[in-house]
Amino acid sequence: MTLATLTPLAENNTAARSPRRGAGLCIEHVSKSFQLKGDSLLVLDDISLTVEPGEFVAIVGGSGCGKSTLLRLLAGLDPDYQGILLHDGAPIDGPTLERGLIFQDHRLFPWLTVEQNVALSFTNTEVPAAERRQRVAAEIDRVGLEGFAGAYPHQLSGGMSQRAAIARALVGRPDVLLLDEPLGALDALTRLHMQKELRRLWQEEGITMLMVTHDIEEAVYLADRVVVLEARPGRVRRVQEVQLAHPRQRRDAQFVALRDGLLADFGSV
Repeated sequence: MTLATLTPLAENNTAARSPRRGAGLCIEHVSKSFQLKGDSLLVLDDISLTVEPGEFVAIVGGSGCGKSTLLRLLAGLDPDYQGILLHDGAPIDGPTLERGLIFQDHRLFPWLTVEQNVALSFTNTEVPAAERRQRVAAEIDRVGLEGFAGAYPHQLSGGMSQRAAIARALVGRPDVLLLDEPLGALDALTRLHMQKELRRLWQEEGITMLMVTHDIEEAVYLADRVVVLEARPGRVRRVQEVQLAHPRQRRDAQFVALRDGLLADFGSV
């Protein structure tokens, strides 16, 4: 059986949002280098940025500017950097369920069902088994995969697999969600559906979202602010406020002006 279609959830046509429960992120003078053939390669150079609780921030920039590297640092996956990284005022010193991470590819284990993949977030935690089952089921339903808990990744469409990855990130009840090109591998139609899904989840959950994307229109559609990084070494070139009500209309004159302004800037990065 192949489940080739993405079943869209009901569109929420209100700009109302749940109370913010997300935590803030603070990036202070962060730099990061890699060793390459004996030489030091500077990837991030003196990055400073504050993400407010419940805010949706998108980071854009050319390939190699350090966008994904910055997300890995914020996820606690790489402790080797200079500067200060804070989550809710506390130093980031390793991975935690309080910061969910979603990659471009869903990274589901093919030999595990959707339910088992989502439950992996509880590995090495003390969450009781009964609570794990309840939370896994709730998140699978929340992302629109009810009825597919027992399905394997090869039985899911690309959009459904990415929903499962989102459920895996949400099951730990994070107050920050880090998204590294989460829709980049999807076809155009599925990507539009999933953009609406992310917006809906953000509005309903009130959590903080920080997303890396190459898609300027996607950034304007979703984010409160768009951060443009310069080419390597990555530096903050521009921070653009997006003061448009949700749901945003891509043909709206203000939307188009913001998108085109960022595209012009992006083209010179």
